[in-house]
Amino acid sequence: MRVGIATDHGGFELKEDLKSYLRGLGHVVVDYGARELKPGDDYPDFVIPLAQAVAAGKVDRGVAVCGSGVGASVCANKISGVRAGLVQDHYSAHQGVEHDDMNILCMGGRVVGPLAARDLVDAFLAASFTGEERHMRRLGKVAALEPAQRAAEEMPALSS
Repeated sequence: MRVGIATDHGGFELKEDLKSYLRGLGHVVVDYGARELKPGDDYPDFVIPLAQAVAAGKVDRGVAVCGSGVGASVCANKISGVRAGLVQDHYSAHQGVEHDDMNILCMGGRVVGPLAARDLVDAFLAASFTGEERHMRRLGKVAALEPAQRAAEEMPALSS
């Protein structure tokens, strides 16, 4: 699987650990930064390119890390087509994919340790969206909130 990963200073060490771990499992890892530990960097500079890559299908899934994971989650969810979740437990890591088609896992580098993070990433990457009607219906309601979706629905049909 092609997995994108991004962080700011708050999750730098965790990102580096996860990057090595994922490569060891045979995944192709695309690193969107930060490439070095800089205490004054800003998570949007790294999370936005990751989220855009996930939305465009350049990577299959994404992992975004910041100090708490909250900023990364808020930021990633501003990109149309992204369904990012802040996750700190095993159940949510797979259930978010199975029911909500979550495509970016967000974690806090100051909240989640490396062994727990590996477990969360394993559960996230192993999970598949169920495609059940109730989940599709709910996702349709969420997608209707996205600007690109609204614009397409509001555009008058072209007559031939």
